[in-house]
Amino acid sequence: MHLIVTRSFPPELGGMQNLMWGLSRELSKNFMIKVFADFIEGHKDFDEQCSFTIERVGGIKLLRKYRKAQLINEYIKDNNIEGIIADHWKSLELIKTLKKKYCLIHSKEINHTKGSSINKRVVKVLNSCEKVIANSKYTKNLAVTCGISEDKIIVINPGIDPAEELDKKSLDKVESLLKIKSPRLITVSRFDKRKNHEKIIMALRNLKQIYPDIVYVCIGDGDEEENIKTLVKELDLGNQVMFFKDISTNLKNALIAKSHIFVMPSIIYKKSVEGFGIAYVEAAQYAIPSIGGTDGGAADAIDHEKTGLICDGNSLDEVYSAISSMLENKKYLELGKNAKEYVNKFHWSKIIEEYKNILN
Repeated sequence: MHLIVTRSFPPELGGMQNLMWGLSRELSKNFMIKVFADFIEGHKDFDEQCSFTIERVGGIKLLRKYRKAQLINEYIKDNNIEGIIADHWKSLELIKTLKKKYCLIHSKEINHTKGSSINKRVVKVLNSCEKVIANSKYTKNLAVTCGISEDKIIVINPGIDPAEELDKKSLDKVESLLKIKSPRLITVSRFDKRKNHEKIIMALRNLKQIYPDIVYVCIGDGDEEENIKTLVKELDLGNQVMFFKDISTNLKNALIAKSHIFVMPSIIYKKSVEGFGIAYVEAAQYAIPSIGGTDGGAADAIDHEKTGLICDGNSLDEVYSAISSMLENKKYLELGKNAKEYVNKFHWSKIIEEYKNILN
């Protein structure tokens, strides 16, 4: 039996939650597994549908990790456990066992000054693992810089499920919302500084001189939402930018599918960095090419000049040029076709084979 220890799991929504759900579901087809996850309201209905056991741990967040670790340590003593797979180094910090440990790393959570007290904790936990699973080449290089033994690190990109069939009702709704607006840019993400919405909006000011009907669709919410909306007003782009949040998955997918370019030229903001960028891969499933940033792991998700473009998100000129070159002669059509073929390598049916290899 393998234990999966995670702080992020459905029915809570999010990229990490999707990753840990996909991994648990696929591993359960080949191994006996048990998941230890944090308590979340409404989990019972979800848990009852799963083919494996999920133990939820609640309580005050500060004390929860100690209670969770105690439960796991006791479970390991009483059961035949082959290994423990964790979503975060903190999920392993209090686990006392000589059993094989595997830890996923994503970038931001290990990006601490070398020699600092938190860096020492990260290094101690990860160097005690059998394997450290980085979500991209960028994250692997960051881990080595932070002091993790390179021979312990393997790169396995996050997996995705095949694209859901598009709902005609949602597709019709998108056409009624966007009408004649074209070309269409889209970003699906939280409104965080590192996602770099503001550079796209600044580039839009010039792009609308060439493409008066251009539209930029922003799906998400977050701390920077009001600042981004203020910038849109200041630049008089109210007719070019549309905001959506709390929408159905069907409508989100339809908005992506009816767009021309997925734009998220991420940057490093403080210690926050895009370790991979599953959103690029999800867009590619609908034949939508992406523009990603040189900072972070976008290069693992986008094949530069084949399925999209990588540019310096810190440079407004580069962001503008990347969008402009993709729109010219509708280059996005060819890149989108390539992206749809490229994305097959990220399907869980292929990604899980890499996990099976290290667990076996």
